[in-house]
Amino acid sequence: MRLAMENIAYNKSIGFIFMISFFSMLFSCDEKWLEPEPLSFFAPENVYVNEEGFESLLVTMRRSLKSEYYGFFNYSTAEFAPSDLGIAGYVPDFSINTPTSSDRVPYGIMFNQVYGFLKNANVLISRIDEVSWEDESVRNRLLAEAYWHRAYWYYRLVHSYGDVPFIGVELTGAKLDFNTHSRWAILEKIQEDMEWAVAHMPQTAAPRVPTKGAGNYLLTKIYLANSEFDKAIASATDVINGPYALMEDRFGSMADDSFRNVIWDLHRHENINLSQNTETILGLVDRWEAPDGARINQSLAGNFMPHYWDVPDESGTRGIVYPSDLMDTLMRGQGIITASNFYQFNLWEDNNYTWDNTPDLRRADINWVEMSEIRYNRPGSPNLNEPIRQLWPNTSDTTIRWFSWPQYLTYNASNQEESTWGGGNGDAYVYRLAGIHLLRAEAYYWKNQFTDAANDLNIVRARAMAPLITAADVNIDFIFDERARELYTEETRHSEMVRVSNIMASNNLNGYSLDNLSTKSWWYDRVMAYNDIYQTPEGTWWRGQSPKIQSYNIYWAIPQSVITANTQGKINQNKGYQGAEANVPPLQTIVE
Repeated sequence: MRLAMENIAYNKSIGFIFMISFFSMLFSCDEKWLEPEPLSFFAPENVYVNEEGFESLLVTMRRSLKSEYYGFFNYSTAEFAPSDLGIAGYVPDFSINTPTSSDRVPYGIMFNQVYGFLKNANVLISRIDEVSWEDESVRNRLLAEAYWHRAYWYYRLVHSYGDVPFIGVELTGAKLDFNTHSRWAILEKIQEDMEWAVAHMPQTAAPRVPTKGAGNYLLTKIYLANSEFDKAIASATDVINGPYALMEDRFGSMADDSFRNVIWDLHRHENINLSQNTETILGLVDRWEAPDGARINQSLAGNFMPHYWDVPDESGTRGIVYPSDLMDTLMRGQGIITASNFYQFNLWEDNNYTWDNTPDLRRADINWVEMSEIRYNRPGSPNLNEPIRQLWPNTSDTTIRWFSWPQYLTYNASNQEESTWGGGNGDAYVYRLAGIHLLRAEAYYWKNQFTDAANDLNIVRARAMAPLITAADVNIDFIFDERARELYTEETRHSEMVRVSNIMASNNLNGYSLDNLSTKSWWYDRVMAYNDIYQTPEGTWWRGQSPKIQSYNIYWAIPQSVITANTQGKINQNKGYQGAEANVPPLQTIVE
């Protein structure tokens, strides 16, 4: 909400999130709330009159992207809980995420917040031609980036929530007649927008600014979602042939540390936007020296590391000093996402190697921490200097405390004192070159061009020193295995699995169809086949909860508050959730 409301120049307009979140307040607050305020110097009419005014709006849009990647249980972090790779450590029962549990982070609040972000893009899009532009290229650049931000968030919405309302213009008054649009209509619209936008985005730009490469990256995902596989190959190839190259040699802040490797260097936060890093397509900037309000702790350690520091010794008390110097090396985890055994171990096995002897640098011992490597350090502990052990009366409390993790992804000691070792400030990837190779490999797979797919996969695997594969090894599960190895903590895992589920269903592949996506999907089948935690028996998990997920959780619940407040239109609920029985057919076209 804070990020969504930061644009002070938007005083006059009432966006979707503003209307929904405060609708009830209009009838409970003093009547002065309803009185119009005089225009201020910062009114839209006085701000959006030149390049500088519109650029300030783009700065707000770029800042909104941090909601995806920064803070505890952010949007992208939450994507790993309903997936094959992990669960939500504190709330492993996904069924509690209902239409009325809008306080759940982020499954309920993301919906409202994203519409707040869309508001900013729509303001620029609606007002851009109220200015007489001497240089049309400036107008086109501004509009192209606004299209990118709008397409980015709608892509996220339709893969988290399915069919949703499409709002494509600035709202200048209260609106209560929204209707649900088909996700296919929205994908078609953002594809059209991005095809225009890519032609007008800059080839290179300062950090945080989406470029032509970022435009083609997003367009590739949209093409895949629309089963436009030839176009996906072409747009991905445009990125690969652009001013990028995989980082294969040591570089950056720790290049002189001979114990480390290029995978470690690639994920140091201070190296992400380094000019030497030719792999970055779009990175976010967040520095500890920035003023208050301009920085947010990334919290990767808190999100993806175990609560190891709370492990008891034989005396039944905490066997690790808190805080201690141990956290200077390991950081401090909260277990917000608990990794599945599949991600920790099985993912790294093949015919010749296991997780503990694979040559793959992404699972190298120097890059990971096993629980057996941590030792009790509390003076007076009966187990002082021994490896920590699972010494609970039962296993129900181990959920957040006990799992191996990729330290090369979570280590961020840039501001330990302020962050209490949970992960300080630092830059983050949105897109990098390895990811577009994996997207192109997938596009080749759908076209049965398995040799080409294997080539793209091997480009990524060779850099990691993983064994190379052949065309015979290529299938959609292997591609998503590779995405897990390369993009853990980075990608929006659930959304990409939903995208593939819709590709299969819309093309009637492997017995899937759009008619029964809420009861049978590739996403659900893979989650249940690969994520051992969701196979745990009832009553044997954290705080009495069992890890549960249902087939209808392929899409998250639309907040009931949104549906109830929309008194003159119809916003549908996703199948499987209460209220879906009252759905009406979604709109299949978008009228500007």
